[in-house]
Amino acid sequence: MAVVSLRMLSFLYLLSILVSQVTAQPDFLSHECNNGNGNYTVNGAYQANLNTLLSNIASDTQVDYGFYNFSRGQNSDKVNAIGLCRGDVAPYICRSCLNDSRIRLTEMCLNQMEAIGFYDNCMLRYSNRSIFNTDETSPHFCLSSTANATDVDEFNQVLRSLLDSLTGRASSGNSLLKFATANVAGPDFQTLFGLVQCTPDLSLQQCSDCLVGPISGLPECSNGKIGGRILRPSYNFRYENYRLYNETNDSTPPSEGKNNTSRTIIAIVVPIGSVVVLLILVCICLRMRKPWKYIKKLFSDDGVEAISEIRSSETLQLKFDSIIAATNNFSEENKLGQGGFGPVYKGKLIDGQEIAVKRLSRNSSQGDVEFKNEVLLVAKLQHRNLVRLLAFCLESQERLLVYEFIPNKSLDYFIFDPIKRAELSWEKRYKIIGGIARGLLYLHKDSRLRVIHRDLKASNILLDIEMNAKISDFGMARLVGRDQTQDNTSRVVGTFGYMAPEYVLHGQFSVKTDVFSFGILVLKIVTGRKNSEVFQRENAENLVTFAWRNWREGTATSIMDPAITGGSRDEIMRCIHIGLLCVQDDVADRPPMTSVEVMLNSYSATFPLASQPASYMNSRNFSYSRSGDYTSGDTSIRK
Repeated sequence: MAVVSLRMLSFLYLLSILVSQVTAQPDFLSHECNNGNGNYTVNGAYQANLNTLLSNIASDTQVDYGFYNFSRGQNSDKVNAIGLCRGDVAPYICRSCLNDSRIRLTEMCLNQMEAIGFYDNCMLRYSNRSIFNTDETSPHFCLSSTANATDVDEFNQVLRSLLDSLTGRASSGNSLLKFATANVAGPDFQTLFGLVQCTPDLSLQQCSDCLVGPISGLPECSNGKIGGRILRPSYNFRYENYRLYNETNDSTPPSEGKNNTSRTIIAIVVPIGSVVVLLILVCICLRMRKPWKYIKKLFSDDGVEAISEIRSSETLQLKFDSIIAATNNFSEENKLGQGGFGPVYKGKLIDGQEIAVKRLSRNSSQGDVEFKNEVLLVAKLQHRNLVRLLAFCLESQERLLVYEFIPNKSLDYFIFDPIKRAELSWEKRYKIIGGIARGLLYLHKDSRLRVIHRDLKASNILLDIEMNAKISDFGMARLVGRDQTQDNTSRVVGTFGYMAPEYVLHGQFSVKTDVFSFGILVLKIVTGRKNSEVFQRENAENLVTFAWRNWREGTATSIMDPAITGGSRDEIMRCIHIGLLCVQDDVADRPPMTSVEVMLNSYSATFPLASQPASYMNSRNFSYSRSGDYTSGDTSIRK
């Protein structure tokens, strides 16, 4: 089948050459090489960009609408090109005309950086300066017939009325087509036909303005002539006493005016082309079914509803080839970091969007769980303080998660670095605390489902360009019912030092488990210290007990990070108090995130007293009092 398809395509290619020869365009109606813009270097960067740009014109999908505008290159080697076909010609004629234009124009304007050429069916121009979204009035070409109207005044009046009407219709077109045709009864029992067109990149007002002036000055160009046209880079119009346009923009070639050779070629091309298209569609369908086989297998335990959720988010699926191209085949230069379940790479999609791609380890069963969690949550979670999952890919043994790219990396990159921490003023730290709180409040209360993150830590808090906090990594998250207060697990996962005692000791987790982790984060942000630090060697104090002792003794200000600049003492004390309330041993004593949000934003809020927090983290030789195992997976997206 592949051999047959290849032969068919080769045959079609030869036939397309023959068709292009049969329907080849005549010499340009008018053209100009702008010598004032200089010459480009032979075989230089500008010529390479020009050749690449022009060679893509005839194959670009925009040509189906008769318009092409693209750029290639940088700085002085940048080439801008515009191709515009008459709005009534079929796509195959448009492509052929533009193809002829690119060959003829580069030959006639050899080594010129700027040139423009007009055929009856199309216009092509290129330049090393910006030519988009601009009303270009030069060069200006005026062509007219030799025959005169018998009554010049009446003829000009009818012509002006026709062109004014066409101007309004053409300028109100869309970004793909600004084109209008019409005919009216003229003097001496003649019918007057008119055609008006602007480049679609012009606005309605620009198109209208650029047409009004030349139409007003038409008598100077072809006064009293029964046919004429004006050609400019941004627009053209024409009138004749015979039909000069097609009634419809039909994609099939017109039968009139074609010889038997053309009919024979078309009769061969259409059936063969249909067969080739059918074969391509079959191959695409077979290829698309394969990823869904893996998706159904992976999500089979989650039921039909889960698979339906993924199908409804089909636009979020990326091809593996697209991700390979975006990350330069997962090159080391693009590697952002190494998580617990696989590396993370920076990438750039074809539309220029920057992304972060997590490539989950092929042999990790926990990676399957993380992948499923992220994909099932994507359609449910949308909040400015959560990192967005843009897409996923599941092909063969590859499991890839594609996130928005966050340029400022993670919170731990700043607060634990002796130099970077100085960039975090108190204003920025307070903003980060508030952002984390709002993100958690959304997960616990305002999202479609109640979500428990279970791995809230400094490396999972990413900071955008404006230092807004974004909670990332939902690989360990659990969805619970709206009225469900807690759940149990036989497998404790997370990061030691952030986990609440009831979760570590008994496998019980709830929204208050996340509240505990939030309290640890707040204390870290205020103090700039890690859990692993020992503050009093005699009593082996950790961060939590160290903060509580200073709070009780009235010396809480001494635990502040010395790198903090500015800020309100009351705000800092309030945050320490909130942090201590969130890490209370008894789940019932920890405030919900709704209360935390109020305490952070209200200076008149009443705070309960904080009791001595749990000290279960004191021992370095901690062991579980229950069956099960402990996993410390750093699954954050480090950017």
